[in-house]
Amino acid sequence: MASLRVSGMVVSGSSSSRCSHKRLVTAAINGPKIRFTPLSLPKLSTNDFIEELSVRSGGYRVPMTTQIEKESGPKTHGSDPVVVAELYAIMEAVADRIEMHKNIGEQRDNWNHLLLNSIHAMTLTAATMCGLAAASASGEPLAGLKVSSTILYLAATGMLAIMNKIQPSQLAEEQRNASRLFKQLHGQIQTLLSVGNPTVSDVNDAMENVLALDKAYPLPLLGAMLEKYPSSVEPAVWWPQQGRKQARGIGKKIEGNGWNRELEDEMREIVGVLKRKDKADYLRLSEKALKLHKMLAFSGPLLTGLGALGSAFAGTANPWAVVLGVAGGALASIVNAMEHGGQVGMVFEMYRSNAGFFKLVEETIESNINETNVWGRENGQVFEMKVALQLGRSLSELKHLATSSSLGNIEEEEEFGSKLF
Repeated sequence: MASLRVSGMVVSGSSSSRCSHKRLVTAAINGPKIRFTPLSLPKLSTNDFIEELSVRSGGYRVPMTTQIEKESGPKTHGSDPVVVAELYAIMEAVADRIEMHKNIGEQRDNWNHLLLNSIHAMTLTAATMCGLAAASASGEPLAGLKVSSTILYLAATGMLAIMNKIQPSQLAEEQRNASRLFKQLHGQIQTLLSVGNPTVSDVNDAMENVLALDKAYPLPLLGAMLEKYPSSVEPAVWWPQQGRKQARGIGKKIEGNGWNRELEDEMREIVGVLKRKDKADYLRLSEKALKLHKMLAFSGPLLTGLGALGSAFAGTANPWAVVLGVAGGALASIVNAMEHGGQVGMVFEMYRSNAGFFKLVEETIESNINETNVWGRENGQVFEMKVALQLGRSLSELKHLATSSSLGNIEEEEEFGSKLF
């Protein structure tokens, strides 16, 4: 209670006299009691902050773990911190490779457009000069036009030979595939760190996958470039050949780890369909693209070389020299537009990669069904869903495909396994 004393003056008056009185006024004010307590602030953990700063260095950011995330689900807290640190280091390297392959892919795609436009301009200019030199008004060919035409033809022939050797459109497709596959690997490592219990074996598998991708899609041109005109067509291989990593511990509550005889038979039928139809079809298309690729790569420099020869003898007694000089340049422009404008090398690499994708699916299925211990396999239900998604089908459509393949209906043509491509 707080008390307030107010001293005031009350003045009263009458007709005869005035007197002053002092009155002491005491006022009591009742109010709520106010208690002052010390403020409590949440403790800020410096360990999490330092850990996030250290992870952010190197260009890759891993979000900080919140209190809700710590209380929900199994994370990597029970794992060896050295293993987790190694996986984060691999993730940073993979993220760097993604950016490198992306940038180099864009650069080599620009090479294709710039070189094609330059060779087109040189070839057509040389053909025009050859025609003008032969049709000079004085009846004698102009030496300057002849020499310029021959030089342009020779330069176009040399540049075209180099372009056909390195195939920039095919190089760009290789880098696009590498960037996509490294992103896929990056996501797999993230998933393992989020919901799995990583071990040293997981670190070794991640390292092997990175090195296999580096070997399948090299960055340098000299000494390590893939063969652009192979003698035989083989599916692209970008995974380690000594075995595939199997998921562990996902289906321990499911009897048989989600596998049964029916699912195994279904997966075997899917493998048969992919071998007979999808992979075989893309290998056949790859061989056709390779034959066209070789023919166009040989024809382009040959035609520009013939154009240079015709322009050198333009204006002589042989009228076919002018025809060869002009027509050679026109035909060379058409051939180059078909080969590099149509990006035949990129089409060949795309078909080869698609065949490699189906080979990877086959090996993954076979490695699971050949594992005698079902608990060493990937969970059957999860694996079936992943195969269905990879082939662009629902689970019912996947079962229908396996059933149709097992029945072997001769009257109807067998369906392709994939609906994506």
